[in-house]
Amino acid sequence: MPHKEVNIDSSWKAVLQDYFDTDEFERLTQFVKNEYKTKTTYPKATNIFKAFDLTPFDKVKVIILGQDPYHGPNQAHGLSFSVEEGVTTPPSLKNIYKEIEAEFGIKKDFTSGNLESWAKQGVFMLNAVLTVVASSPASHQGKGWEQFTDFVISKLSQKKENLIFMLWGAFARSKKNLIDSEKHLVLESPHPSPFSAHSGFFGNGHFSKGNEYLASKGLSGIEW
Repeated sequence: MPHKEVNIDSSWKAVLQDYFDTDEFERLTQFVKNEYKTKTTYPKATNIFKAFDLTPFDKVKVIILGQDPYHGPNQAHGLSFSVEEGVTTPPSLKNIYKEIEAEFGIKKDFTSGNLESWAKQGVFMLNAVLTVVASSPASHQGKGWEQFTDFVISKLSQKKENLIFMLWGAFARSKKNLIDSEKHLVLESPHPSPFSAHSGFFGNGHFSKGNEYLASKGLSGIEW
C-alpha cells in the first residue's frame, strides 16, 4: 500500500507510519471523513491530532489517558480533559485542579480549562477515541480508534524510557498491559469525575510523584 499522508507531527509520523499504511487505518479514515461530511463532529478536523502536534514523540514525558472527546460545542480540541479557552471548565478537570492545589499549595485558575501549556511541556493527553458526534457520547467507539491509540501507547512504551503513565479510572487502567512497568512509572487511581474522585483520586499524589520521578532521572518537572 502506498504511504498514506496523515497530517501529523513528523516525529510521530515516523513512529506510526506502519499503522497508517494498514487497511484498518484506511477504513477508519474513510469512516471519519464521512462522519465529518454528514454530521456535526468534534473536535474540528484540524485538531484531531492536536495532542500529537503539541507534544512531539521525542518530547513526551507524561501520558494522561482519557476515553472519549467532549461532545458539546467548542469543548473538545484534541487533548484529553482539556477544553477550548472561554469554555466552562468541566467537573473532572476542576477535580484535577483541586488535587494539584492540594499537592503543591498553589492556586489554579478554574476559569481556564485549556491545558495546552501542559502539552508544550511534554504532557501527552491522549483520548482512546479521537472523534465524536455532537451530543452523542461514545458515538465513535468501536470504529477503529482504539486499535490506533493502543498502538500509540505500545510504541511509547517500547521506544522510550522513564515515561510517566497516569491511569485514572477502570478504562485507563485497562491499558496497563500495553506498558512496560520496568521501564516506566505507572500511576493508577480512580477517575477524577465527581462520581469517583472522593474514592481515591483526591490524595493520589500523582502530580508530585511524577515530578519527583522526572527529577530522579535528571529531567525537568512539569509546571502543573
